[in-house]
Amino acid sequence: MSIKAHPPHDLHTPVLLDATLDLLQPQKGESYLDLTAGYGGHAAAFLKQTSMQTSATLVDRDDYAIHRLSRFAEQGVTLMHTDFVSAANALIKQGRQFDIVLVDLGVSSPQLDQGERGFSFTHSGPLDMRMDRRQELTAEKLVNTASTSELQRIIREYGEESPANARRIAEAIVQSRPHLSTGELAALIKQTLRGYRGKIHPATRTFQALRIAVNQELQQITLLLPLLPKLLTKGGRVGVISFHSLEDRLVKRYFAEQTASGYEAELRILTKRPIDGATDDVHNPRARSAKLRAAVKI
Repeated sequence: MSIKAHPPHDLHTPVLLDATLDLLQPQKGESYLDLTAGYGGHAAAFLKQTSMQTSATLVDRDDYAIHRLSRFAEQGVTLMHTDFVSAANALIKQGRQFDIVLVDLGVSSPQLDQGERGFSFTHSGPLDMRMDRRQELTAEKLVNTASTSELQRIIREYGEESPANARRIAEAIVQSRPHLSTGELAALIKQTLRGYRGKIHPATRTFQALRIAVNQELQQITLLLPLLPKLLTKGGRVGVISFHSLEDRLVKRYFAEQTASGYEAELRILTKRPIDGATDDVHNPRARSAKLRAAVKI
């Protein structure tokens, strides 16, 4: 049965919402854990189906997101202002398990739209990029203190930039320090890669790389994945939405390991191939690079 849902107009449109509902099949009375609740788009739809606010937990490390999620706390939902690995470990220690777990990776559209957050060069602002503004490391500190070799590694590995371009960008960043704004840094990268012929802005990969490094995004995913079975009830479902190949590669590898584990497997994979946002959620621009993978606890 296909479940259709539409979030309130004051929320950003959650990615692959209908596909996620179809796969995870929330039922009345089931418990729900959203490890990256953001602004509550997915949560609102799932809680409408489960009608079990008191057994739901919403997690986010962004203080602005937690503020926006406070409307759920008024309904009895538990909020956790922390990263998803810390939240998962705390819940496991408490012996908590859930019928549905959702992880929507990556940066949210509202974060990108707020120039002062420093995630995007579309809206120039300070070089921040922190998902959790309580942490000390910012993009400004990273670009102004890291060595040329370290910046080159970050841009190459996390931005999937070519080795030659990564070296040129890293050298240009170090030679023209200090850097204080997203607009200035994007302009420097564009100037450094004169003659660039790609469809995206030449600074896109570097900004992705810096954001991943600042927030330790790949390390977080690597630590979270093996914790997911512990958070699920028997028959519980988990969905993971990724937005670039580095994220999806980690999820795909973990799911493949579960499939290859035979009788020792804890999860049965529901998606032999990921659901692609570019074809399944064509009306949501943010979904173009999204991929949804799901599994059920055996």
